[in-house]
Amino acid sequence: MKPVAKHEQEHQHEHEHEHEHEHHAMPADCPNCGTAVSDNYCAHCGQETRLHMPSLGEFVHEFITHYVALEGKLWGTFTRLLFRPGALTNEYLAGRRRRYVEPLRVYLTLSILFFALVKFSGVNVYNEDDVPATAGATAVHGQAASGGAGDERDERDERIRLGDALAPDVDRWLPAVRHTVDRFDALSASDKATVLKDGFFRYAPYAMFCLMPVFALYLKGLYLGTGRRYGEHLLFALHANAFAYALFTVFLLMPDGFFKFVLFCWLIGYLPWAMQRVYRKGMIGTAWRWVVLMALHLLSMAAAIMAAMFLGVAMAH
Repeated sequence: MKPVAKHEQEHQHEHEHEHEHEHHAMPADCPNCGTAVSDNYCAHCGQETRLHMPSLGEFVHEFITHYVALEGKLWGTFTRLLFRPGALTNEYLAGRRRRYVEPLRVYLTLSILFFALVKFSGVNVYNEDDVPATAGATAVHGQAASGGAGDERDERDERIRLGDALAPDVDRWLPAVRHTVDRFDALSASDKATVLKDGFFRYAPYAMFCLMPVFALYLKGLYLGTGRRYGEHLLFALHANAFAYALFTVFLLMPDGFFKFVLFCWLIGYLPWAMQRVYRKGMIGTAWRWVVLMALHLLSMAAAIMAAMFLGVAMAH
C-alpha cells in the first residue's frame, strides 16, 4: 500500500508541475488583443504574455512599488507647490516632469476637493438676507415710475429679483432670457436661494476651470516681449490656482485664529513671489503686474460665478 501511495503522490506532483508549466507557457496570441506574440510582452498592447494568478507576495510587492512611487511624486509635488512658490513650474519648464504629478491632475484634484468640501460642510454660499437692500429699493422705484407702486411684495423677494436688472430690449432680442428670468422671479425667496445654490455647485467648478485659459491670457498680455509661450503661462495658471484651492480647503477646516491669519498672509504673498521666481522681473515690475492680474482675475471670477448661477436658473425646472 505504501509504494502505491507514494507513486500516486509523485504522479500528482508531476501533474501539478506540468499544469504550472503550461500555465506559465507563452501563448501564441496575446490574450488581450489577439496579436501574435513572441516575447514576454505584447508589441501591440503592452500586456504581459505569461499570465498567472498572482500570489500574496506579488500583490504586496506591487502595492508597495506603486505606493512608494506615488508617494514620492505626491511628496515632491505638494512640497514645492505649497511651500516653494514657482518652484514646481520652474521644474516643469526645465524638463524635470516625470518625478511630479501632472499640472492638470493637480489642479483638478484640488479644485474637486475644495468644491466637494464646500458642498458637504454646509457652507452657505448664498443667503438672500445678505443681498443689499438697495436692490429692493431700486425695484420698488422702478415700479413706481411705471405706475405699479400699489403692488406690494415681500422685501426678501425684492432683493433677488432679476427681471428689474434686464435691459428693455431683452424682450425683443432675447425673449427666452426674459421668460427664464420671469419664471425665476415668480419663485419664493427660499426657492430662489435654492436654485442659485444648486447652480453654483453644479456649474461653478466648470466656470472656474474655464477661467484658466483666461488667466493665462492675462499673463501673456502682462509679459509681452519676454518670449514666453502661451503654454508656459497656462502651466503657471494651473499651479497658482491649484495652490489657492489647497489653501482655501485648509481655511474651511481650520478654526479662526492666528494660524489662519498666517495662512492668509501666505496666500496673499504667494502669487507675486511665484511670479518673480518664474518670470524673473524686479520687485516693482512684479508688483504692478500682480495688482493688475488680481483685479482682472477677481472681475472674471465674479462674472463666472454669476454666469454659473444664471445657468442654474436657466436649467432649473
